[in-house]
Amino acid sequence: MTRSEFDDIRAFLADETTHAGDLLRIARTLVDDLEHARMREAVLRSHHLHLLTAARASVAAGAVDAPDPLMFLRRELAEQGQLPEDGEAMQRILSDARAGAALATAMEDSAPKRPRGMRLRRCIGVHRTLRK
Repeated sequence: MTRSEFDDIRAFLADETTHAGDLLRIARTLVDDLEHARMREAVLRSHHLHLLTAARASVAAGAVDAPDPLMFLRRELAEQGQLPEDGEAMQRILSDARAGAALATAMEDSAPKRPRGMRLRRCIGVHRTLRK
């Protein structure tokens, strides 16, 4: 649900002319939306867990010199329809991964450091006086 939809609902609820039946309809819609969001979250968590498990199995297989350590990841990506199919897609994926890693590094480097110790408050600006 978008921010504007929340704002619309708030305005509708604040309106004194809104009837109880309309409020009940909104409540039912919101409960349906919440249930849908929870189901989507559960599916996404499941996909994430499967990918994480496949990644760990691939790393473990590589550590014991298995013949095809990426087999687990390949199978999971194929099941989720995320396996790259041609050279162009692979180059794009590698490019996106490099750009994402560079962006993450830049964000970490440019993150403002929180000062340690006592916080000083300073007032900076033009001195103003009230007119009488």
